[in-house]
Amino acid sequence: MEKGLFCITTMASLHIAVLLTIGVITILVVRIIYVLFRSSKPLHSKSPRSLSTLIVLGSGGHTAEMLNLLYVLQTERFKPRYYIAAATDNMSLQKAHVFEDSLLRKEAFEEVEGAEFLQIYRSREVGQSYITSVGTTLIAIAHALWLMIKIRPQVILCNGPGTCIPLCIIAFLFKILGIRWSSIFYVESIARVRKLSLSGLLLYKLHMADQLFVQWPQLKEKYPRAHYVGRLM
Repeated sequence: MEKGLFCITTMASLHIAVLLTIGVITILVVRIIYVLFRSSKPLHSKSPRSLSTLIVLGSGGHTAEMLNLLYVLQTERFKPRYYIAAATDNMSLQKAHVFEDSLLRKEAFEEVEGAEFLQIYRSREVGQSYITSVGTTLIAIAHALWLMIKIRPQVILCNGPGTCIPLCIIAFLFKILGIRWSSIFYVESIARVRKLSLSGLLLYKLHMADQLFVQWPQLKEKYPRAHYVGRLM
């Protein structure tokens, strides 16, 4: 008798566990569909307040292109600004400092919120073995999570450096979990004429970028969900 009751209780517990699992999965699927649907819509901010903005910088031409974009941006609508570069990339943050100093001189008689300059661990250095990169990738993800919790940006601007991927992934997960809605805007480098960079391709294929912009018409033809904006440089 006791054995029969035990079996019934076990089956009931399993049944409840299965129902709960199905319920959680269903909620997650519905939430993901909602996030993907809303992310495809243009960003409309009815609030007169500015939007906290995370700007991801990268070595080489990435930082130069990003700063060119910021020069034509309505910077008063995107503040406070947080600049992030790889821990080994001091040059990009120096250039961002120069850009912010130019804004301070330009807006000397206006109220300007100070920018913050941060660094993030890289998932993999050039020439690093794939085996050792597993550990550094985990560290980079943990660091990215801490930074995203600290900054909680409303807008993320990026244009190709690999350091943007863990940040964008965490931002996308935050959307799904309802923690924070960060609109991700990705501008592909002008150097990408025939195909997207690896970062751009990941954000495009996984539907993580709210808006993805390309600077060559043939990229628009190849990636129809991208937005062609012409050459920005």
